[in-house]
Amino acid sequence: MNRAERTLAWALVAVIVSLLLVGVVSHTPLRHAVQVSPMVVVLGFRLARFGWSRFAAMAMLAFWLCIMVLIWLYLLGITKVVTGTFSVAEIALTVAIGLGSAVGIGAAFLARDSSRWPTRLAVFLVAAAIQVATTWLSVQPGLEHR
Repeated sequence: MNRAERTLAWALVAVIVSLLLVGVVSHTPLRHAVQVSPMVVVLGFRLARFGWSRFAAMAMLAFWLCIMVLIWLYLLGITKVVTGTFSVAEIALTVAIGLGSAVGIGAAFLARDSSRWPTRLAVFLVAAAIQVATTWLSVQPGLEHR
């Protein structure tokens, strides 16, 4: 595994752990476990050296980076797309998630593989859809406060 591949794997770990810690701090561990489950699978594919997995990771990390930016914009009073009350610990974890996501996206661009562009695009789109779907599922009444 080269440096970019290791960095991507560690970035995924950092985002997964940070999101799980948000679940602990906010008393919603099940909700956050559901949210990270697709990234855990992608991390497994990444560690198994499936080259196309970098595009799945890129999609999921981009999703979380966008969510963190929306939270920061809310905290700065700029927009109200994402609302809520955030503890100091949760705000610190948004920084960790945002940094991990940005570093991971950069590493994904630097990693190399032999997959073809149609495969890369399909993996990116499917991974993005899975991340959106699991996040939507995690806020449904059965899981919302668990």
